Amino acid sequence: MIATQPTIGLTTYLRTDFDTAQKRVVDALKGEGFGVLTEIDIKDTFKKKLDIDFRPYKIFGACNPAFAHRALTAAPEVGLLLPCNVTIAVMEDDQVQVSIVDPLVMMGVISNNALKSVATEVRERLQRVIKSLEG
Repeated sequence: MIATQPTIGLTTYLRTDFDTAQKRVVDALKGEGFGVLTEIDIKDTFKKKLDIDFRPYKIFGACNPAFAHRALTAAPEVGLLLPCNVTIAVMEDDQVQVSIVDPLVMMGVISNNALKSVATEVRERLQRVIKSLEG
């Protein structure tokens, strides 16, 4: 089930372990032409920097080079909003929450019709990523 959070993005919940969820997310992104450029391990960072134990939580920076090129050509300032963030987090009920930023919301801060067109196409692909995780 896709839960849409209009100010944030698209979310689904998986009944699997964290490592399997990460692999499934990376594979689903790859299936839609996205790669993971960055990976931030929040649990590890909090432990190292704050000596705080935190649940497994990662942020992936996903990018589709062709769409990024189109977006940056249409509006160079859009680089401040790239890449598309994807979060993977273990929840209290042992489900893994996967959320992907909604590019229409992110790109909506820049008034540019060409950019809106790119964001719409990217959103369609990211919705398919979420749907494939649910299957």
